[in-house]
Amino acid sequence: MKKILYKNIVVDSNVMVGKPVIDGTRIPIDLIIELMSQGISTNEILEDYPNLKKEDILTVLEYLD
Repeated sequence: MKKILYKNIVVDSNVMVGKPVIDGTRIPIDLIIELMSQGISTNEILEDYPNLKKEDILTVLEYLD
């Protein structure tokens, strides 16, 4: 069962073993956080993960705040 954590961040025990992910993807938010902590830009992340939108990355940052 899918549960909304924050805006478009969801958890579902059937997706990525229940890790928080961007809704409609299998991209866990901890991956986005790790990439950004390594200095990878938003544009580079969006190029590498075309299923993501800039708003998705901003939502992850808001969620952490």
